[in-house]
Amino acid sequence: MKRVLVSGLGVFCAAGDAVDPFWNALLAARPTFSEATLAPGTGILAAEVRDVSAFDTLGVKTSSCDRSAMFAVAAARQALNDAGFDGPFENPERVAVVIGNGAGGVCSIEEQYDRVHQNSNARVHPMTVARAMVSSTASWVSMATGARGPCFVTSSACASAAHAIGSALQLLRSGAADVAIAGGAEAPLSNGVLKAWDAMKIMSSTVCRPFARGRDGLILSEGAGMLVLETAEHAARRGRSASVELAGFGSSADAGNLFTPDPEGMARAMRLGLADARLGTAAIAYVNAHGTGTAANDKLETEAMKSVFGIGSCPPISSIKGVTGHSLGAAGAIEAIATVLAISRNVAPPTANYDEPDPDCDLDYVPNAPREMPIAAAMSNSFAFGGLNASLVFAKAGD
Repeated sequence: MKRVLVSGLGVFCAAGDAVDPFWNALLAARPTFSEATLAPGTGILAAEVRDVSAFDTLGVKTSSCDRSAMFAVAAARQALNDAGFDGPFENPERVAVVIGNGAGGVCSIEEQYDRVHQNSNARVHPMTVARAMVSSTASWVSMATGARGPCFVTSSACASAAHAIGSALQLLRSGAADVAIAGGAEAPLSNGVLKAWDAMKIMSSTVCRPFARGRDGLILSEGAGMLVLETAEHAARRGRSASVELAGFGSSADAGNLFTPDPEGMARAMRLGLADARLGTAAIAYVNAHGTGTAANDKLETEAMKSVFGIGSCPPISSIKGVTGHSLGAAGAIEAIATVLAISRNVAPPTANYDEPDPDCDLDYVPNAPREMPIAAAMSNSFAFGGLNASLVFAKAGD
């Protein structure tokens, strides 16, 4: 089976517009929440990217491009630069693009609805369809980078990016590509979307506090995370090495309730990821949890962890959503990047805003401060509405 290395990382979100500031924000347990300026008048909290000046240097036509695609291109270029791809690909037909996106260009759609229904405009912008397509993030990354291999979007709500990364792993292992730009992008902070989520009564009005007692919900965010994945053979041919490899991927469906996750479905994805990586539970030193900060989901995720690792044997786990918020289709990629950094830097990022333990969530959640510890292998989990589960297993790269 082909080994797949993580050659490069790129991130653009409210917690940081590059890998190092993003990582520093995680270690500082510094929340990024404030009232959403993209949805004025709602009073709803969000983790919004305030400085998008970097978009001016991307060389794409903003009139044709949704905000989510701009995030995707920015993060992809960072990741390629980190991987040492500083020019045209030697064989672009062997470079894949797989990106998770859950909501598509919702802000672009809503903007045009406002033109028609509030401002009585007879016409909408001619590029509305191009902006709104869920697949546009992959198309823009392909066009911006010159990648001409398999190119598509996975859309599975909050597991979209994790499914994209897992799908890229399978492409590389199968021999369909040598390199893949994989991750997720989302820009859902429109007035209508925020109000729709608020109507479900699962949004926090204070701060996201995963796994803590008194947690009152999630906070939506935006941004993108991208990984450059590469077969070990291809990396060796171009004289590159990597400290972390993507070792396994597991995916499952609950086939149950649309909104209430099934711990056994979560556990099945984790077990499949471990089996794919050919690792036992004892090999996992750290788990980056889905950890949304909602009362039910955090409790059920805790149950799933106990089912997989055994009561009293669970490794340290943490959720970074107390800093980053929940970026829906991009979350799995941003969290995968945190997991890769945890392995390469031997530091478990903390669960921010953990002010009081909850008897229903009784594991080690690395509360409020980072923990230096050896991490040879780690897991990143994404569990989405609709019972769509994905688990990624990363490990230190061997010789």
